Amino acid sequence: MNDRDAFAEGERAARQNIPADANPYQDGSDEHALWSAGHEKVASALEARESEGS
Repeated sequence: MNDRDAFAEGERAARQNIPADANPYQDGSDEHALWSAGHEKVASALEARESEGS
């Protein structure tokens, strides 16, 4: 079992402006999907906030 929280890692990566294609997990794995979902959640929120301010 993996002790790492892939979803939270993806969220953290997005906050740090790490690109989505830097996903460290194997493509097709559950962790890859969770990391991507976390990244997308934060990245979408950040983009929405930026577009409101412009």
